Amino acid sequence: MLVVVGILIFFLGLLFSIAWHELGHLATAKLFGIKVTQYMVGFGRTIWSKRTGDTEYGVKLIPFGGYIRMIGMFPPKKDEKYGRTASSAPWRAMIEDARQMSAEEITPEDAHRQFYQRSPWKRVIVMMAGPVMNLILAVGIFTAILMGHGIQTPTTTVSTVSECVLPADAKNTAVCPPGATPAPAAAAGFKPGDRIVEFNGKPYGSWDDLQLAIRGTAGAVPVVVERDGHRVTLTANLLRTERPKIGSTSEYEMVGFLGLTPTSHLVKQDFGGVVKTIGGFVSLTAQKVVELPQRVPDLVSAIFGGERHQDSPVGIVGASRLGGEVLASDSIGVDDRIILMFNLLAGVNLSLFVFNMLPVLPLDGGHIAGAVWEGIRRRFAKLVRRPDPGPFDTARLMPLAYAVSLIFIAYSLLVLVADIVNPVTLF
Repeated sequence: MLVVVGILIFFLGLLFSIAWHELGHLATAKLFGIKVTQYMVGFGRTIWSKRTGDTEYGVKLIPFGGYIRMIGMFPPKKDEKYGRTASSAPWRAMIEDARQMSAEEITPEDAHRQFYQRSPWKRVIVMMAGPVMNLILAVGIFTAILMGHGIQTPTTTVSTVSECVLPADAKNTAVCPPGATPAPAAAAGFKPGDRIVEFNGKPYGSWDDLQLAIRGTAGAVPVVVERDGHRVTLTANLLRTERPKIGSTSEYEMVGFLGLTPTSHLVKQDFGGVVKTIGGFVSLTAQKVVELPQRVPDLVSAIFGGERHQDSPVGIVGASRLGGEVLASDSIGVDDRIILMFNLLAGVNLSLFVFNMLPVLPLDGGHIAGAVWEGIRRRFAKLVRRPDPGPFDTARLMPLAYAVSLIFIAYSLLVLVADIVNPVTLF
């Protein structure tokens, strides 16, 4: 029951995130006098709608996105002749169909309220407003959690000591198989509760710095620990072995291995810490978005019974299922479950921001790129005293936009199937 409730709650949070995104587009479009005919959450058949003024507000049957409909997204066709050939005709038809659909709702009294007529900087604001709303929501949630609740921060105090060296992808890490190599920390005599003061002759006050030093070292090194109020020097013979890259569960590298885990405690962040942490989240999210094409083989493998990594891409179904798993988990307290659910929701909004800023149509970033390019062309023409080149015709890019859309749809279906047959799990 808790799983179902968690899925429902998280799903509603995702729908709110979509509506929040489209609200940014809607508000700025109306601010700049652009006529908006529809504000919809979802796609497909309309299940509820209400018209207020110029705009129809509603919810559609397929809750996998949303949109607003602005009139005059594309400028009218210039009076010029095109040499039409058999090979170019389909592309021309595609462009003109898109232009015609954009012009269908334009009436003489609304002729001055078209999107393309607004100056490039206004169009950039309208198209950026959606992703920025997701960013604002993500930053707001992360800030409240980091400053009000805190973040689990690893320390230099030892929590557990591994007894042996296991493969990086080992499923059962609690049992050492016969003949396994003893872990360097266990062989050196490390104990839970030891606080590492010095490693290889250098003092360390944070686990992050100490971890990097361990991973970059091999061979015998002296380690000073504080134990029961006394300093003890241990000698650990670090091995080089394959471990997951920091921040990843599916990519590996050869690093120095000691064989211990640190204790963690909640630390509330100040403003500087919040900026640094959120900056790291944005950077990591951008990296994961760029890596999406590389995830296709893993997703296909997961569908046919392979391993599904925790950092694998998930869609609305997979993300909602994670929300249900978090709420139903009895391995963490109720407060931690709520915090984790909000963290997941903030992470989804951060992903929506980064993804939608990609400079390709039909994403918001594609329209932003078109408006920026138009501004550059017009500014350059003014500087060299040439005639105004007019608005950039994004309709010419519609064949590319359709191709990108098909790729996105195929990828989304691949993720959906993987989320159903082999979902990502946190616990």
